[in-house]
Amino acid sequence: MLLPGSVTDRFQGTYPQVLAAISGTLSCISDGMQYGWTAPIIPRLLAPDSPIVVTEKQAEWLETILMLGACCGLPLTMYLVDKIGRKGSLIGSSTTTLIAWIIIAFAPSIEYIYVARFFAGIAGDTAFVAAPMYIAEMADQKIRGFLSSIIYIMMLTGVLLVYCVAPFVPIWVPCVIGICFNAITLTSFPLMPDSPYYLLYKDKPEQARKSLTQLRPNGNTDAELKEIAAAIQRQKSEKGRPQDLILVKSNRKALMIMVWLNGSQHMSSISVMLMNLHSILEEAGAVHISSSTAAIIFSALMFCAAMSASLAIDNFGRRVLLVTSGIFAGLSLGVIAVYFTLKNQGYDVLPFSWAVPIAVMFYAAAFKFGIGLVPIVLTAELFPAKMKAIGMTISDACYVGFSVISLQLYHQLKNRFGIHVPFYIFAVWCFCTVAFTLLFIPETKGKTLEEIQFILKGEHQETRRELNNSESYGNEGYES
Repeated sequence: MLLPGSVTDRFQGTYPQVLAAISGTLSCISDGMQYGWTAPIIPRLLAPDSPIVVTEKQAEWLETILMLGACCGLPLTMYLVDKIGRKGSLIGSSTTTLIAWIIIAFAPSIEYIYVARFFAGIAGDTAFVAAPMYIAEMADQKIRGFLSSIIYIMMLTGVLLVYCVAPFVPIWVPCVIGICFNAITLTSFPLMPDSPYYLLYKDKPEQARKSLTQLRPNGNTDAELKEIAAAIQRQKSEKGRPQDLILVKSNRKALMIMVWLNGSQHMSSISVMLMNLHSILEEAGAVHISSSTAAIIFSALMFCAAMSASLAIDNFGRRVLLVTSGIFAGLSLGVIAVYFTLKNQGYDVLPFSWAVPIAVMFYAAAFKFGIGLVPIVLTAELFPAKMKAIGMTISDACYVGFSVISLQLYHQLKNRFGIHVPFYIFAVWCFCTVAFTLLFIPETKGKTLEEIQFILKGEHQETRRELNNSESYGNEGYES
């Protein structure tokens, strides 16, 4: 139970950081709208009164083209976050998405929408790498988990918004809403301070001092700046080659954790649920519920769960949320699998058809409470400065790749063996994620980025001594 006083104390003196995080991630509402846009819009594009002529085959590509853009944007993202910085990358991403919405609003043919969606995919990929990096590097560790989770909350807000609005208004209206969110970001975020870590990494100590002073108006700026300088100096002494992701123990462990967690997000069936929700409920013979209503309830539950988890993540830690989420998501998927098993074996399960929609909605809340939220927090915490861009980009590539794998697995197994088989696999994966969390994932709550690196290296006992030594060394280098 979170006491109001404890929450107030935790946020004491951190409001500039909160403002910077919200300003930098507000455009992610627009990215969430792009992600969910096809669900309510494709039926309208296929309708006789559609403003542009679209065939069913063309409509299928509208969803795929966004993910293709995300895949193609991975090398560009890896380059931009280090070349122009986290803040610059977010501004560029928001500008690109704004232009994409304008093209979609005025598109005379489906080809224009393809191009816009492709570049929106690139922009979304950039935002989901740059935003966690920016937040992790500028946030106080006592609220870093909460601020890092804001990006998912913004995305879910966008999904929920497009589900609630798009079915009932002209097609250009969601475009205008998306343009507004990006315009607000482009107006406000350039005024926010840049990442002190990035500025020091680029040998800009005065700009870093100014940035940190803005972010910590009541903090000991000089002391923290020296700690950051020491950490960067140590990390710069390490090699930053792509192969070091495998050769260096701490990088290898960070990569292993992120590949598994990004895989778990989709192998626990979230993409399958989002894209096949209505057909799953229909096959269960559940009480009739319209696809738009089911989608709204599903996304609303995920939003509420993500909000709760974002407030709890810095109190209870990352591991507790992952374990709790994995257990309850696995149980929910198990209920669905057992129901369809009994149905396929000829049992009269229609009186219990209510169990499937309840399990689906319970899954939505359980998934977003941990598995669907914690990875975006950890991905920016685990990799060192030199490996952060490539590590997070590879993690993002795994996220996109497992999305495709989970969808193909669902459809292939469903068609060959029955719908219950993929749900058993998804449920088992959730429980495996619980075991993986307990065995391999360190608790990063309340730790500095430098302390996390020592934990990954297995230097738990010597962390403080090493930190003090490197700080002394770093102070000399900084002061010189």
